Amino acid sequence: MKLYAPWEKAFKKVSTPFEEFLHAQTTTGLILIVMTIIALILANSSFYETYSHFFHMNIDFNVGSWALSHSLHHWINDGLMAIFFFLIGLEIKREITAGELSNLKVAILPILAAIGGMVFPALIYTSLNYGTVGSAGWGIPMATDIAFAISALVLLGKRVPTALVTFLVALAIVDDLGAVIVIALFYTDTINMIALGLAGLMFALMLAFNRFGIHMLLPYFIVGLLMWFFMLESGVHATIAGVLAALAIPSRPKRVPSTLTKKAKVLLEEYEKYPVGENHQISEEQKRILTDIRNKINEVETPAARLEHNLHLPVALIIIPIFALANAGIKIDFSSISTTIVEPVSLGIILGLIFGKVIGIFGVSYVAVKLKIAQLPKDSSLSQVFGVAFLGGIGFTMSIFVADLAFINNPELILQAKIGILSASLFSALFGYLWLRTISKK
Repeated sequence: MKLYAPWEKAFKKVSTPFEEFLHAQTTTGLILIVMTIIALILANSSFYETYSHFFHMNIDFNVGSWALSHSLHHWINDGLMAIFFFLIGLEIKREITAGELSNLKVAILPILAAIGGMVFPALIYTSLNYGTVGSAGWGIPMATDIAFAISALVLLGKRVPTALVTFLVALAIVDDLGAVIVIALFYTDTINMIALGLAGLMFALMLAFNRFGIHMLLPYFIVGLLMWFFMLESGVHATIAGVLAALAIPSRPKRVPSTLTKKAKVLLEEYEKYPVGENHQISEEQKRILTDIRNKINEVETPAARLEHNLHLPVALIIIPIFALANAGIKIDFSSISTTIVEPVSLGIILGLIFGKVIGIFGVSYVAVKLKIAQLPKDSSLSQVFGVAFLGGIGFTMSIFVADLAFINNPELILQAKIGILSASLFSALFGYLWLRTISKK
């Protein structure tokens, strides 16, 4: 249990539901480290062929003459990751409607910093790869891995103010939104307009469900699944369907929250009238009352909040670890790694994630604060924002995801990209953590 002590201490200073969000992100970060190490060991051992064959075996779905056939790796990246993007969509929606991004005065600094943290890495990468076969990878260093970045920051505990944590969360959420837009607009080869139109129709139907006050999740699930399928067939990356589905989920409760107390009190009084059975067994009538109370609680909780709560654990413990296991396994030739790491693709990603993120996040924040366009997070300093800028250079999950899209069918460039991502992310995490740990002592 001592392993989790730093997180637990840090969580005590963070209010719910933000606390729950950080729990999920730090858990994900810890598991990601483990699964990445396992993937690297498998890829550089005698099990490489088995490992590679397993994730590239085809899984087919056939109904009559209709067939859908993709590799397991493809199903993970287009199927399971759609759930991850659905959760991202829910988090974006929450931040915009009720979180840090709902207050423009508070949100302006992380929004500007996130934009800078996307633009400058892309520019640095493009300057090194313009006109080459690797030019399509400009979106790779734009991404920040929210799980790893927050894990590193929360581990610092009381050395950093809570407002700095919320600043990084808001920045990472805007960064995720930017990554989704980039994937949708720039990493689509050919478009099947009929399939895309059907996907749009499904999205419109989900919005209609929301508009007419449907809070039952089953209709959203069925139509959302159809939207994902049509998006998959359209050529636009299927994970975008996850984000769109999240935006359609109701974020208003079915009943006014103020009615819960009175109704719950009446039901609890009725519950107390029944005697306690043998071995503390409750009666069928008491079970009915408890079910009624649970239903009343569900009615004052929004479907979006309920889904976000329920999905954090499976995404953290299943989906992201499987993605890391399937994508982080790089077969490294250590005799030539010094050559690989200075290839334009690798070098562009490394410089983009390290220097591009720092210039973009810290540089834009510095200018915005000095020009009084925005204010620093409460009780924090520019030196601490500098450290956070380095943590923003941890690309990993989203960067690897974009690399697979940018260099599809080009394993050599994918290898270069992943080596660049892992190298830059490791350096950014260590330097950012050590900087904040040192600066916060002053």
